Order: sequence, then structure tokens, then C-alpha cells
Amino acid sequence: MLTKRIIPCLDIKNGRTVKGVNFVDLIDAGDPVEQAKQYALEGADELVFLDIAATLEGRGTTLDMVLHVAEQVNIPFTVGGGISSVEHVDALLKCGADKVSINSSAVKRPDLVNELANKFGSQCVVVAIDAKQINGQWKVHLAGGSIPTEIDLFDWAKEVESRGAGEILFTSMDHDGTKNGFANEALAKLSSLLNIPIIASGGAGNVQHFVDTFNRGKADAALAASVFHFGEIPISELKQKLNKNNIPVRL
Repeated sequence: MLTKRIIPCLDIKNGRTVKGVNFVDLIDAGDPVEQAKQYALEGADELVFLDIAATLEGRGTTLDMVLHVAEQVNIPFTVGGGISSVEHVDALLKCGADKVSINSSAVKRPDLVNELANKFGSQCVVVAIDAKQINGQWKVHLAGGSIPTEIDLFDWAKEVESRGAGEILFTSMDHDGTKNGFANEALAKLSSLLNIPIIASGGAGNVQHFVDTFNRGKADAALAASVFHFGEIPISELKQKLNKNNIPVRL
């Protein structure tokens, strides 16, 4: 059985890690390179770095940060934010990133998913989907959650899988930063529809939330930010408790 992964997420703005609630009210949460190093030591399975202002500011993810992180960590890490071309991905991978995460650019030009999968392999391509419920329907949002669309979460997830995405990173905007638990019903539906791994994001507040998203949400990995950044849940302790709940993790 494949082990479940625990993934700290570092949202980067102006070179600093930030965290908010429902994608707004951002506060400073530390130095991303130092945090990355610490998370690797604590037993994180992977890391995700999202340059959350890159798309809105019309630029690509900062290569310098990727280089510095690669020098400090020995676990896989994914980088996202403003990625819109094969050339940009090539530069990020050469700086040390293991995977890239694309979101708004994939919606605007779906062929980008095909191009990246064909050039670098599906294992490098994570499609991030930010969605919230509107009149009972999960709708995809772009540009850090600031632009709503009429695109259905589940239809879009199926499409990007067919185009070569290797993983889906699904963030529930309704749950983000609330610490009330993950969107397990939507996650379970995604899992039933897709054959690629699903990373759960948005809502982690305690250990039971992680247990629930692996059992009820059928997630392959769980991503969180503030509970790790502010020391509320030590990763080693979380993994021990998951193990006691018969959830396979790398200890």
C-alpha cells in the first residue's frame, strides 16, 4: 500500500511566507528557506511553494528562491505561481524543483498541461484547483481565488487528468484557513472519478482532520500551512498518530 504524504505548503509573497483565511487577511509566517529546511528535518514527505502574487503581478516564480530551497532540502518540492510556459518550467526544474504546479494558466490555455506532460513527464505536472461552492456547485476560481469562473471542479479535474496531469492539488476556498477540517465529500468524489493522486488542501486544524481526509476523503496526501508554520501540530507527532490510526505513513 502506498504511504500517505504530509506536505507543508508555503505561500510566498515578497520573499516571505504568508498565511490567511479564505485566501485573504494575510499575515507574515516566516522565512521560506529556513522553514523548508526545518520541515525536511521534521519528516515532511514533500513541500509545496506557491508564489501567490506572481499571477496577479504578471510575472513568473522567483528562480532565486527555488535555488536556495534546493540547496537546503533533500525531499521533493513543488513550485507554483505564474507558470505559463515550457521554458519557465525548464528553468525551475534546472534550479532544483521536482514538480511544478499550474493553476490559472492551465485554465486559460489547457494545452499547457499536454505540453508540460509531454516534455517533462506527468510526474512533474501538478494541476492546482482552487474552488468554492456557489449555489451548491463547486466552481473553479483563478488568480489566487480572486476570479470566479463557471467551470465545474469535477469536470475540470477529469479534463486535466486526460491531458496528462500527474496529480491534482485541490484547495477548498470555503475551508482554507478555517481549521474546521478538509472538504472530504468533494475529495472523495474526486478520488472516485480520477486515477491520479489527490492532494487535499484547506481546513487542517487538528490531527483528526488529517485522519478524516485520508479515511473519508480518500486523499493521497494532505497539505497544510498554518498548523505547521505556527507549531500547532508537529509533523513527527502527526505521523505517529496517523500510524496509530492504521494510516500508512513514512516514519
